[in-house]
Amino acid sequence: MKRPLLFWSIVVALGGFLFGFDTAVISGAEKSIQSYWQLSSFQHGITMSVALFGTVIGAALGSLPSDKLGRKKTLVIIAVLFLTSSVFTSLATNWAVFLFFRFMGGLGVGASSVTAPIYISEISSAKNRGRLVALFQFNVVTGILISYLSNYLIGISTGDHSWRLMLGIMSIPSFLFLMLLRFVPESPRWLILHNKNIGEAKKTLRIIDPEKYEEEIASILKTNEENKNKKQESLFSKKYKLPIFLAVAFAIFNQVSGINAIIYYAPRIFESSGLGTNSSLLSSVAIGSVNLLFTLLALSLIDRFGRRKLMLTGTIGLIVTLGIVAYLFINPLSDPYAIVVLLLAYIAFFAMSQGACIWVFISEIFPNTVRAKGQTLGSLTHWVMATIITFIFPVISENLGEGIIFFFFCAMMILQLGFVIKYMPETKGKSLEELETNLVLH
Repeated sequence: MKRPLLFWSIVVALGGFLFGFDTAVISGAEKSIQSYWQLSSFQHGITMSVALFGTVIGAALGSLPSDKLGRKKTLVIIAVLFLTSSVFTSLATNWAVFLFFRFMGGLGVGASSVTAPIYISEISSAKNRGRLVALFQFNVVTGILISYLSNYLIGISTGDHSWRLMLGIMSIPSFLFLMLLRFVPESPRWLILHNKNIGEAKKTLRIIDPEKYEEEIASILKTNEENKNKKQESLFSKKYKLPIFLAVAFAIFNQVSGINAIIYYAPRIFESSGLGTNSSLLSSVAIGSVNLLFTLLALSLIDRFGRRKLMLTGTIGLIVTLGIVAYLFINPLSDPYAIVVLLLAYIAFFAMSQGACIWVFISEIFPNTVRAKGQTLGSLTHWVMATIITFIFPVISENLGEGIIFFFFCAMMILQLGFVIKYMPETKGKSLEELETNLVLH
């Protein structure tokens, strides 16, 4: 793999780090924020969810600047959103101002989940695309882990206003992301598709694959010529029904696995199992660590074994672990650490399957002409489902118990197993243009 390609992918994947950090950092600050503004439970619910609403909108609108302005300029806008949000939420003395800038951070999360995977998929070659796009997910879980550790360290070493430092410290990686984007070129496929600068596109593709770049350019130009009169065609055309189905189903299953419920409510879940508060917080750090470790392992496997095999193996593991956790909550044991161990195993299976594959797979299955729109659809579905699961989890767990909702997650993974077996194609080792030929009706 060429060093410039790896560097560009790592820089763009920093958007995933900020995505993960921004998503999880609020978990350590939420009680202090509620106390600072004396928020009612309803107001506190708005405070906790406002970033998710921004994420949904950012995902819905992410394809617009990505297609019109280019992938790189959109990433710069995302970096500015993260930087502005982290600075002003940490300084806010007015609740409405705080909400506005948390919402702004959510816009960055949603837009990054669209643009960063698209960019990396478009600069990668078929043989290393899985690993490079999976860097985005690796950085997401790294951001989650670092936010847990940061919150823990800041919380035990500072006073009543520790929440400000928890939120404000994200300005450091946000600024670094903004500066490093200066050294990243525009996506060559975007340049060719929009007839902006064919020479610059060729220069970038030559760096990526000096032996086959001319063949790659010819393939892109041929596909674009065939689609020349179809650029205004709706994503929801009949010919795209298979990639649409795959993206939407994949995104829905990602969230009904229960991953966001566990990320957001890990301390609550562990306390319900019988652990004390400190043990619950440390167990949350353990979840972040396992998530990171097995996402790293998935990076080395995704282009070797393929997306489909990882999904099959991981889904079976998710079914088993979720089923046992549901049983233990309904028939509790005296040792709550059994649930901790099972949820750590759950995280490992998730990280190696859904976690590693979702952004890779969705970024691969749509044609060049509608890739940004398709990625937006998949990302939007993901975040709408994340919002729903985040809202309903505490309500269901409080009224029906954790066992019922974990049984629901288990049942959804049984359905996912059927989806993977019957519908999910293998995309390993195939060029984006080859996948377009196989997945789009002509």
